[in-house]
Amino acid sequence: MTNIIQSILAINPKAEVVVRGDDVTQIDWLETTPISKADILAKQKKLQTAYDNNAYQRSRAIEYPSIADQLDDIYHNGVDEWKKTIKAVKDKYPKE
Repeated sequence: MTNIIQSILAINPKAEVVVRGDDVTQIDWLETTPISKADILAKQKKLQTAYDNNAYQRSRAIEYPSIADQLDDIYHNGVDEWKKTIKAVKDKYPKE
């Protein structure tokens, strides 16, 4: 999920602002050249799309076994069995 401040900082990482709520009409610019509301909203939409498109990565990360468990799996069961474990998670959460 993205918000106004993340969008502003994606445009200008050195921006000094105060944002009240999540509304582009409630921004106080502190010694920073203001960014247009349209540019902020466009960046927010772009960041949200990127976030949404990577949902599969976040889902996979939760379900993958820890690195220690994966190495243990390889040691005890071999690479082919480890690949089956990883493939099951990838199949459950495919790239879209």
